[in-house]
Amino acid sequence: MRAVVQETYQSPDGLVLKEIDKPVVGDDDVLVRVHAAGLDQGVWHIVTGLPYLIRFVGFGVRRPKTPVPGLDVAGSVEAVGRNVSRFKAGDEVFGTCSGSYAEYACAAQGKFAHKPPNVTFEQAAAVPTSAFAALQGLRAGAKLQAGQKVLVIGAGGGVGTYAVQLAKEFGAHVTGVCSTKKVDLVRSIGADEVIDYTREDFADRPHRYDLILDTAGGRSLSLLRRALAPRGSLVIVGSEVGGRWMQGFDRSLRAAMLSPFVSQNLRMLASTEREADLELLGKLVGAGTLRPVVDRTYGLGEVPKAIQYLREGEAAGKVVITI
Repeated sequence: MRAVVQETYQSPDGLVLKEIDKPVVGDDDVLVRVHAAGLDQGVWHIVTGLPYLIRFVGFGVRRPKTPVPGLDVAGSVEAVGRNVSRFKAGDEVFGTCSGSYAEYACAAQGKFAHKPPNVTFEQAAAVPTSAFAALQGLRAGAKLQAGQKVLVIGAGGGVGTYAVQLAKEFGAHVTGVCSTKKVDLVRSIGADEVIDYTREDFADRPHRYDLILDTAGGRSLSLLRRALAPRGSLVIVGSEVGGRWMQGFDRSLRAAMLSPFVSQNLRMLASTEREADLELLGKLVGAGTLRPVVDRTYGLGEVPKAIQYLREGEAAGKVVITI
């Protein structure tokens, strides 16, 4: 089968498309013929091995443990292991696996859910990782109640577009922060207010938010806390700025260390793949309550180009690889 392969940590430009063996199906596994695979910032981190910290938390110290990058996937079931009861050959599924930038991918059945019939493979592949982060980030901050004020920083990005919609589904009053070109998009997915950060700093407003979900990184804790209600919650989803060792992770650590000593709840998020969350997201997408925003699609041989586009920060919503 064709797959995108990396033998070492490297620039995305060094990724190559080559023929490798098809994955072997274990007793509890589902083999999927990949039709689309999602792209998120985590792919860049795993390809480059940056920040260096990620190499010591399970991805491989000297070289990546998984030679084929990609995590989010949508496709058709090709075969199942003898213990698999939830799926059969021909079923359309979406979920997560190791090595989705290939013609075939394989993972345990708990990593997949049935794809809603009214959703395209490209839309389904855009859901898992980013929507997991949005959903779990909102839950980590607090149990949102109708009328509470939520600020989503990076509202026009992959995680942010889901966070805006999910916060509205939970009954919150949502303010999105994004660049000028994404203002209309963020408003169209349900934000009550939109702040163009090139023209206005949200911290200068008199508003104080019950929950701030920071998906963009780069802003200081003191600035974020200034916009947070006295007993509000700050959830830091990620950061794409900083040095080669920590790349902003130190800010998340400082938040966690400071939190016990202040009235505000400050925490970092490490989202995880949860079967129940995937099922919930599938239902919401199928019902039209949650809309995957796909900015662009690229072919399997264009993965380096797709990663470069994502890193430029211009993507409105998600970038998807089609196979």
